Amino acid sequence: MTEIQIVTDFLSALEDLDVDRALSHAAPGMVYQNVPLPPARGLPAVEKTLRSMTRYGTGFEARVHNIAANGPVVLTERTDVLECKAWRAEFWVCGTFEVHDGRITLWRDYFDWTTFLAASAKGLGGVLRSALGARPRPRPTPR
Repeated sequence: MTEIQIVTDFLSALEDLDVDRALSHAAPGMVYQNVPLPPARGLPAVEKTLRSMTRYGTGFEARVHNIAANGPVVLTERTDVLECKAWRAEFWVCGTFEVHDGRITLWRDYFDWTTFLAASAKGLGGVLRSALGARPRPRPTPR
């Protein structure tokens, strides 16, 4: 597998909420960080973070708009979609992955907190509409 294939399969596993498959691409010393939050260092910490995300979240989608590799470094520009029952947030993310010996050693995501908070508030509106029995807006069809 190429570095890009490893990253796309990793993201695909997360979309399937398949933590075990995602972790099969992780190196023992993997570091995962949503900047500026503190990083999860080492496979046990990364696994704990991913399992908590799937425990509370009911859906995840990574719409990759651009992906590029330069040696072991893979850069992604994407829209992430987080779901927790009726709550849904879509926001822009730029990710940096490092892949060594076929395993991801670094996953660092950057996103704009204002955009994330606005998407979260919009998602809360969806929860309120659902609770009040209003029809949800149709989801855009994937490209």
